[in-house]
Amino acid sequence: MSHSSMDSVWHMNSQIAVIGSLNADFVINLERFPVAGETLIGRDFKVFPGGKGANQAYGVARLGGRVSMIGQVGNDAQADWLIANLAAAGVDTAQVRRDPTVASGVALIAIDAAGQNQIIIVPGANGNFGLDQLKASRETIASAGLVLLQLEIPMPTVEAAARLAKESGAVVIFDPAPARPISDELLAGADYVTPNETELAILTGVPPSDFTLAEALGKARELRARGAKKVLVKMGAKGALLVGDGMEHHWPAMPVTAVDTTAAGDAFNAAFAFALAEGQTELEAGRFATAAAACSVTRPGAQPSMPTREEVQAMLRITSQTVESHGLGIIV
Repeated sequence: MSHSSMDSVWHMNSQIAVIGSLNADFVINLERFPVAGETLIGRDFKVFPGGKGANQAYGVARLGGRVSMIGQVGNDAQADWLIANLAAAGVDTAQVRRDPTVASGVALIAIDAAGQNQIIIVPGANGNFGLDQLKASRETIASAGLVLLQLEIPMPTVEAAARLAKESGAVVIFDPAPARPISDELLAGADYVTPNETELAILTGVPPSDFTLAEALGKARELRARGAKKVLVKMGAKGALLVGDGMEHHWPAMPVTAVDTTAAGDAFNAAFAFALAEGQTELEAGRFATAAAACSVTRPGAQPSMPTREEVQAMLRITSQTVESHGLGIIV
């Protein structure tokens, strides 16, 4: 599909659907991690709404996009709160189901004084979001111009969701996170595969490492050789890299002081989808998403850190000269 024909699709249908997880994040701050059998006193405890799917839906809504969340919560005190939080941001939550047999998904997150974290995820209702639940949302998927996917629901459900989205002509943006091996069919079924550096390493069979741009480019080309149409690598302080058919582009990161990088990748994906949905070109959308991610790392939390459109545009204005001086553009 050419750029012009894709643009016309996006102009016609700006509806976005996110198929994925909703979690309650239980966050404890403590001086150091306990050893086995040890009891420590923590410094701070907060509960945040999270889950990669919900984060991305929330991010789109904060920017002003039209977005539906497709997923599942459980039968517990978190369920109503997780749905209400999305709805308050403007997300259509009609396709968020409830599984009466399990609890909602949770993430138990411990953060030590050095900022390192240990995370335990219990999928709960997310782990029970199967093909029957997905098919019940078929009409919502069919009506979307763009569909966002991640890997916090069962793999067969993600693969089926990608097929349904492609059958209806939607643009599929697939975030292979948390990292695990994926099929060539799923790689090829997405229009954009958006790993961070850790995920890129795991997908290409090397130990996670701090890639140079040239190394990331080589690894992205490996994913293309497996069938990925376009690979969009999120590289934190090194910006973002798009590798497609006959085009390779790098966006430098915006110069900000990071406070909390939680969900920066979700902010990026949400903003990239939002920008494409309103008719921005790929290159404009990548720059917009880079600015959104930069905004998100300047404040704590996942969903609370998602920026508004005005905040992203302000970031773009502030950094435009810096970015231009870095030689924004094609890399070879």
